[in-house]
Amino acid sequence: MSDFSLSFDGKDGGTIRVDADVSMVFPEQCIFKVSEPIYPDHAAHFSSAEQSQGSPLIDGLFGLGNINDVLVAKDKLTVNLQQGGSWDDTVPRVGAIIHEVLSGDNSPISDAVTSTLLSSEDVKSRVQKVLDDMINPAVASHGGSVILLNVRDNNIVLEFGGGCHGCGMANVTLKYGVERAIRENVPGVGEILDSTDHTAGASPYYS
Repeated sequence: MSDFSLSFDGKDGGTIRVDADVSMVFPEQCIFKVSEPIYPDHAAHFSSAEQSQGSPLIDGLFGLGNINDVLVAKDKLTVNLQQGGSWDDTVPRVGAIIHEVLSGDNSPISDAVTSTLLSSEDVKSRVQKVLDDMINPAVASHGGSVILLNVRDNNIVLEFGGGCHGCGMANVTLKYGVERAIRENVPGVGEILDSTDHTAGASPYYS
């Protein structure tokens, strides 16, 4: 399943639309775009149900039994399946959970989660340490570097430089290497964005 759309009536009488798109590059990942904010002005990543802190949306998603992790950012929900999972039946079930939560009286993400989000200063210092101690020593052997370009609340923007710039496998590198290392060591990070234009580099990371 590559596309899925669901529309339902919101609490204020308007129509809420949910569009799902399964990634072609990372088939375990699906992005659900909602026509109204799920978590206004914030982003939070959840790698287990224990991190929910009473959030109805997260409790419902991990209750499906095949979810690996979830990123909630404003009007977007990025969900990764556990190995061997299938989106064919999971996408409509996620859509049904979004419908149920947004039709209810409680916030999708609890205030307890929001109160524990890292400050931009904490995110900056802790992510920079991961880059300095773990990531850049690894990519330096290929003539590359990863730079922390910007921090917005608990969201970060990375830039790939040197041998990483122009890398045809940059998305894979970010997803399975850099992002994993950052999330394991700085679990309070929200969105991890890549600002690099990978079409203009002259020194590809992989030959």
